[in-house]
Amino acid sequence: MPIPEEVTGDEIDKDVRQELQSLPKTLAEDVARNLVMVARLLDEDPEAAYGYSKVALRLASRVAAVREAGGFAAYANQKYSEALAEFRAARRMTGSVELWPVMADCERGLGRPEKALDMAGAPEVHKLDKAGQVEMRLVAAGARRDMGQLDAAIVTLQSPELASSSVQPWSARLRYAYADALLAAGREPEAREWFAKAVESDRDGSTDASDRLAELDGVEFMDALDEHEGEGDVAGPAVEDENGEKD
Repeated sequence: MPIPEEVTGDEIDKDVRQELQSLPKTLAEDVARNLVMVARLLDEDPEAAYGYSKVALRLASRVAAVREAGGFAAYANQKYSEALAEFRAARRMTGSVELWPVMADCERGLGRPEKALDMAGAPEVHKLDKAGQVEMRLVAAGARRDMGQLDAAIVTLQSPELASSSVQPWSARLRYAYADALLAAGREPEAREWFAKAVESDRDGSTDASDRLAELDGVEFMDALDEHEGEGDVAGPAVEDENGEKD
């Protein structure tokens, strides 16, 4: 697959670069450039990222960082069985528990929420850092919802991290998941409160909490282009309230 000339491979972090030092120099550079492309495209074009990950795997399947990248690319394309296999391989190579939550989420993707819950109660969870433990809590709550256990999902998300007033990298997603579970359980006033809290903590737009909050408030955002309003003029978005009146 083509790689832009400006991508040198030096863009990868130092830990991955160190892993690649076990390879011949030219091969290491080729693998690094493909890994850079995986990282760049994972969100905006997961299918292309998956293609680059397969090239990297073909070149250096014995490097843990390559297996991990392959896992995330497969995961982004909902290839959960393949993702799980790559994550397990990376974990065997490194002995790290860092991938435990996403491995559990792969079990959910494969229709095995009970297995995900088993993993949420495993000793490995205690070895995770705070971010990993929050991620595991999110996965466990998702598994409860998969099983139709809404009240249990809500309880699972109730934690010191949820109650904390400080904003952490996981705050928006945790509050959003809690609000969504409350809404699914028919507890709309509480859901609205927590969607608002998610909006406050969502500094990088990682959730659509603002849209969900507007929806609960009966606000619709409509994109309107009216070519007849004036030559060269473009109509901005019209906002309607729940009575259908535009502001």
